[in-house]
Amino acid sequence: MANKRSKSEEILAFSPIVWITGASRGIGKELAMQFASIGCKVALSARSERELQRVEKEIRTLGGIAQSFPCDVEDSKAITRTHKKIQQHLGDVEVLIHNAGVTAFQTIEETTLQEYETILNVNLRAMFLCLQTVLPSMKKKKVGWIFNILSVAAKTTFVKSGIYAASKAGGMMLANVLREEIREHNIHVVNVFPGATSTEMWNKKSREQYSHRMMSARSVAEAVVQVYRFPGDILCEEIVLRPPLGDI
Repeated sequence: MANKRSKSEEILAFSPIVWITGASRGIGKELAMQFASIGCKVALSARSERELQRVEKEIRTLGGIAQSFPCDVEDSKAITRTHKKIQQHLGDVEVLIHNAGVTAFQTIEETTLQEYETILNVNLRAMFLCLQTVLPSMKKKKVGWIFNILSVAAKTTFVKSGIYAASKAGGMMLANVLREEIREHNIHVVNVFPGATSTEMWNKKSREQYSHRMMSARSVAEAVVQVYRFPGDILCEEIVLRPPLGDI
């Protein structure tokens, strides 16, 4: 007769598996820390393996479960390979958080074609590709969560953010349509629209100048986890988060 599993082993066996892109820093890192703190197994993805390993080590030191899966989300084949590795090492993804994002603070006229393509590839195309990888297992199990870390720029006009705003607005509509297409499968799709947040997306000078007008990445992550932990008869479809003093 096989040995019975301990209570802790049984808990780990049913721990939700959370895949976070852009998990090496900023909001992504804080999301990883917060989801690990509530007992989830966290799959960390970003381009920098070294930075991912630092986050993984920090989570493990605090008693959480995390594993690094380096991935350049501009590469469609890399996304597919990474998802397969996560399935092999941790299991089926039950929570996808598309957090990877880039921008260029310049006018539309000044934006190069290469910058345009990079922003659209990372912010929108990768979101589409990641969604497609996790949906089959979520639909099969009739359970899943998809959080899309977007931006208030998808809803508000800011100069020198045209391509970034277009990518985030595109992500918003992609997710809104998806929500209706898969609602019957008990898969929750939540759009998160943070305002100015103190991350490396802003340069050091801006972070220092506007520190009193920015949210912390940890606060944004805590808000997302709170939504994830809402009672089962509630679905929060979107969260708009802004600093108390408003947009910069």
